[in-house]
Amino acid sequence: MNQYVVPFEALRMKDVGRVGGKNASLGEMISQLQGAGVRVPGGFATTSDAFREFLAQGGLAERIKATLSGLDVGDVQTLARVGAEIRRWIVDTPLPESLEAEIRKQYAALEQAGEGSYAVRSSATAEDLPDASFAGQQETFLNIKGIDNLLHALREVFASLYNDRAIAYRVHKGFTHADVALSVGVQRMVRSDKGAAGVMFTLDTESGFRDVVFITSSYGLGETVVQGAVNPDEFYVHKAMLAAGKQAVIRRNLGSKMIRMVFGEATDAAASTRTEDVEEVARFRFSLTDEEVLELARYACIIEKHYGCPMDIEWGRDGIDGKLYVLQARPETVKSQTHQTRNREKFVLKQHGHVLVSGRAIGQKIGAGSVRVVSHAGEMHRVLEGDILVTDMTDPNWEPVMKRAAAIVTNRGGRTCHAAIIARELGIPAIVGCGDATEVLREGDSVTVSCSEGDTGHVYRGRLEYAVTESREQALPELPVKIMMNVGNPELAFEFAQIPNAGVGLARLEFVINNMIGIHPKALLEFARMPASVQEEIQRRARGYGSPREFFVARLAEGVGTIAAAFWPKPVIVRLSDFKSNEYRKLLGGDIFEPEEENPMIGFRGASRYIAQSFRECFELECEAMRRVRGDMGLKNVQLMVPFVRTLEEARSVVQLLADNGLRRGENELRLIMMCEIPSNALLAERFLEYFDGFSIGSNDLTQLTLGLDRDSGLVAHAFDERDPAVKALLGAAIQACNRLNKYIGICGQGPSDHADFAEWLMNEGIQSISLNPDTVTETWLKLGHLVP
Repeated sequence: MNQYVVPFEALRMKDVGRVGGKNASLGEMISQLQGAGVRVPGGFATTSDAFREFLAQGGLAERIKATLSGLDVGDVQTLARVGAEIRRWIVDTPLPESLEAEIRKQYAALEQAGEGSYAVRSSATAEDLPDASFAGQQETFLNIKGIDNLLHALREVFASLYNDRAIAYRVHKGFTHADVALSVGVQRMVRSDKGAAGVMFTLDTESGFRDVVFITSSYGLGETVVQGAVNPDEFYVHKAMLAAGKQAVIRRNLGSKMIRMVFGEATDAAASTRTEDVEEVARFRFSLTDEEVLELARYACIIEKHYGCPMDIEWGRDGIDGKLYVLQARPETVKSQTHQTRNREKFVLKQHGHVLVSGRAIGQKIGAGSVRVVSHAGEMHRVLEGDILVTDMTDPNWEPVMKRAAAIVTNRGGRTCHAAIIARELGIPAIVGCGDATEVLREGDSVTVSCSEGDTGHVYRGRLEYAVTESREQALPELPVKIMMNVGNPELAFEFAQIPNAGVGLARLEFVINNMIGIHPKALLEFARMPASVQEEIQRRARGYGSPREFFVARLAEGVGTIAAAFWPKPVIVRLSDFKSNEYRKLLGGDIFEPEEENPMIGFRGASRYIAQSFRECFELECEAMRRVRGDMGLKNVQLMVPFVRTLEEARSVVQLLADNGLRRGENELRLIMMCEIPSNALLAERFLEYFDGFSIGSNDLTQLTLGLDRDSGLVAHAFDERDPAVKALLGAAIQACNRLNKYIGICGQGPSDHADFAEWLMNEGIQSISLNPDTVTETWLKLGHLVP
């Protein structure tokens, strides 16, 4: 191979020492994966030998070494001055004649295939190795045309090895500056300026969950996504269902995508790109089709399989030929490593206050401190240890000062931007894409930044109390019962699935409807006759979906699909909606359709609501969503549970209604479970079980209806006890009936967790599963282990 310049197709991963991880990976993919359908644009790389030969001219390397010797990288202002001086020396130094000649030769060869523009990127020789992430430290120049412009851009990239962040990072990592050389990759550009681009990971970036591909996308060149200049669209694809050929997109989030980066008029490094506003109609739709999302996910899985580790991949869609391309790939260096530890740190907010701003949560941690609003890099020195850094968007060179912050909050950016990546590396909570954080948050105010509540992070007013617990993975004892989980929030499902479990005993549909939809289903079905203000809000929430009706069905399917995918292939028992009329009234448009009942707890709810003519069409939307999850997505581990079935006639009618809507018991492995929560259910257990495959005991409702007390009334709350003999008599009858008929029997409630004697009684009675809130699973499992003879 040539000493100074090598075409990508001649490179393999064994060449990391010569051309860095990024360029070696491009060569590996071009030579090894194009046969599998992965498209990678061609180009060439300069070697580390070329870089060292360049620095050897005129003693440049020695001058740099002497200048950096003893530098305190914690002194931000001195670091900035020294870095700028070194970079100026490098840009002003001409390339060796032999190196320039080889670059001109390779450039001419590329141009023979047709005139194009090129991306000029760095690839450090220690970059993208499993123990270091130099991603984003060095400069990238896009849309470079002409050999003279390319040669200048190459020197600019060489100089960027001495960016402030790069210098500081090497010091913190213990790398000797002279040991890290720079290779430059010159790659033919994909016309994503006329299409879309983004980043994808072969795991969930927040929880480390391995069974999904996470994709971000926005219009134009991908730099806006990487830099955090836009809030991109997000997609999750379930790997197992993708491999099975199913519609494996389990969740979507529509980003605002306010701007896009396109090719500029000039073709030199200074003005080769520009940004422009995205038209409103394009912002309000997804930047990728489901088919494109699935194709990208297939590429990601092929790349991950080849490399044998989780990957961080940049991609682009050419707006001219319509094809998807992989632009670079590197090992993921944060979650894939922290995930290997046996200790789990969990942050829990113990108070809630007034939410000031919200955005995408990064890091699953909590931080509190004083707000420090920084409008540009020149003000970085104002950030003190423990401050909350608030800014529009961060630059990779901000990394030295980001270390001081207790948390980071930005107006712009998505979960794959540099600010997010750096925050994960540093172990600092961050909320990106808030939109107006720099306007709302006031200098010096005390705030709490919480990233522990799911995908959405919140900045609360004041310093709120929170707890940090650390648990160590340990062997759990064998039990005669299965320990399952109660899960409502799909955004936490990937994290919960990593706690020992036998599946989900209760997935609450109400959480999905309330938090991911927030609109009464009848308001969506009767959209045309809704008041103008309600119509306007429905249209806002339903952006990106074909119609208000499709919005409800798709979002419900996404919520359930996310939980089902997280726990696949374990069973996930989804309870169909169990809103009471007063709860339905709180949804948008709910006050138009819902009655005001004196006692909604025993009113229009559950099975009687489903089969009522006034609600049947709404229930059919739920059925359509469940068909989509089990059929189109392929997640047949979803079982359905019907709540609050008062009579045998209701049981018969609701089972028939489900069958009429394509959810026939026994077909496509569908099991129907009934909530056993009314005394009539236990008294006539065997007859109810003619219609269902088992019971899940709802001990809260069963206790209050057996004892005739309102569990929400403080006046009689002292009498509420699942261990009352009357309640236990009904529980025992239900358990025995299910076991006698070889049907499923479980319980979903806190009783077994709160009362060890109750849990022991349930086990002795023959309960098959106990479903608990995730935060009590390990403790209760160990507690029950001590009760087993």
